[in-house]
Amino acid sequence: MKGKRKNVREAVLDILESIEKNQAYSNLLLNNAIEKNNIDPKDIGLLTELVYGTLQRKLTLDFYLKLFIKDSRKLENWVLQLLRMTLYQMVYLDRIPDRAAIFEAVEIAKRRGHKGIAGVVNGVLRSVQREGLPSLDTISDPAERLAIETSHPEWLVKRWVHQFGLDKTKEMCEINLTAPMQTARVNLTRVSVEDCLAALEEEGFAVEPSPILPEAIKCLRGNLASSTAFKYGMLTIQDESSMLAAHALGVEKEENILDACAAPGGKSTHIAERLDDSGKVISLDLHEHKVKLIGQNAQRLGLDNIDARKLDSRSVQEHFEPASFDRILLDAPCSGLGVMRRKPDMKYTKKEEDLTRLQEIQLSLLDAVAPLLKKGGTLVYSTCTLDRSENQETVQLFLEKNPEYTGDRAFQERMPEAVRPLIDDFELQIMPQDFGSDGFYIACLRRKVD
Repeated sequence: MKGKRKNVREAVLDILESIEKNQAYSNLLLNNAIEKNNIDPKDIGLLTELVYGTLQRKLTLDFYLKLFIKDSRKLENWVLQLLRMTLYQMVYLDRIPDRAAIFEAVEIAKRRGHKGIAGVVNGVLRSVQREGLPSLDTISDPAERLAIETSHPEWLVKRWVHQFGLDKTKEMCEINLTAPMQTARVNLTRVSVEDCLAALEEEGFAVEPSPILPEAIKCLRGNLASSTAFKYGMLTIQDESSMLAAHALGVEKEENILDACAAPGGKSTHIAERLDDSGKVISLDLHEHKVKLIGQNAQRLGLDNIDARKLDSRSVQEHFEPASFDRILLDAPCSGLGVMRRKPDMKYTKKEEDLTRLQEIQLSLLDAVAPLLKKGGTLVYSTCTLDRSENQETVQLFLEKNPEYTGDRAFQERMPEAVRPLIDDFELQIMPQDFGSDGFYIACLRRKVD
């Protein structure tokens, strides 16, 4: 049963508090809040914008507020969240007048706190309105200024500047502040791209073909997950970058393929579709509920050639014979730094030492699956991150340790034309600013025949 309808800004406040306190995911909390608080459909856009916007800009907002708050440590967390959310409206949302945003904040402070807290909130926000924002030009270090300006942790910005240079890092940080576009992969075993687009347009969606991949479409308006086309298995919600993994694999009919870290099944189902109702995809994941999800996706898409199993891929050699797969995809666990636009809260929870720990896991997975590939077979290693330690360095360490493997330079021919200029030898690194898609890395390796 739906609860009493709640004020949008109070719902935002609850979500922001929960994210910070419990390190919960914003997208899950957002969906729950819409249901639980019986949010008016016309307010869902504002709720979403205030949650994601305040999260996206948190470090910038804190820089601005610092001048007006004597000691933020003395403030209760919800008061700080209220100030951030209101300042976000004042700085970034033209359609909400400052006086309206401040009035709402003070009313919430009165309801949730006491008169003194309402006075503090009013005083801070009126001071900002009167005196204006402090200038970022006072920060002399370019990396530190960029970190505050785009609300990214300073350690991460400095790391990216070292790896990619200041200009590329700036582009990446700026695009991370924008909302991603929803894209989907058309299930070509059921429908053509043209017919799928026509069906979606008839339903009222604004859609267009992707300029990157022949089977992809972009959604300009609406949520494709609620479409009839989705329900009847005509499409899968998937980012364009992620779709490139199946192209890199270069599957052919009747092949036996391993997807070693498969959930929720986007790449497995793409491979199965490219096998065109032949061969077999063995899809593994560590968690039972995620394995179930792969099965549900396969069923919805009408794919019978996926065998989803609960298994830790580090122990695959105990379950499969050596050289038993024609191709292997290892979409490895990673820091996810390429998908920050979708998960803005991620920026503040990652630590530099996480990347070293992840590289160890990635190498152990590569070492585990490597003997299962047939000679002459293809191994694709992919991640949704940008960091060299998890990408190029991990692959280099694997190749040094496994001389029977080499880079597959022929994979360039299998890739869509639009991405070919970004391929370096047997590797492809996509930055979020390249196509507006997720940051993504692919290395295509081949097991030598002799």
